[in-house]
Amino acid sequence: MKLYVGRLPYQTTGDDLEQIFGRYGEVLSASVITDRDTGRSRGFGFVEMSNDEDARSAMNNLNNSDLEGRTIVVNEANERPPRTGGGNRGGGGGFQNRERRPYDRGSSGGGGGYRDRRY
Repeated sequence: MKLYVGRLPYQTTGDDLEQIFGRYGEVLSASVITDRDTGRSRGFGFVEMSNDEDARSAMNNLNNSDLEGRTIVVNEANERPPRTGGGNRGGGGGFQNRERRPYDRGSSGGGGGYRDRRY
C-alpha cells in the first residue's frame, strides 16, 4: 500500500521516512518530493509498504503526530490520474509566461495597445 505523508519538516529525507515507517513494517520505498528547480523539499512525500495491515497501522499511529515540531498528515495515496494531451506541444496555456512589452497596458480594455494606434 502506498501512503501520502504531508506537512513534513523541510529537512526530512527519504531515509528519515523509511526509518519512521519501518517501525510498523517493511518499507518498500520512501521518498520526499523536491522542487525540480531548487532541489528543496516540497514538504510531502510517499511511503510504500509491503503489507496493507502494516501500512494501516502506520497510518493510524502517525497521522496527526508530531515530527520535529510539525503535525504530519498520513493518508492512503491516491493514484495519479493519467495525463492527457501527450507530447510537448505547448499550446494555449494562457498568459502566464508572456513577456510584457511596452505597448501592453494590461487587460483593462482601455485601449493603448499597438492595434489601437492609428498610423
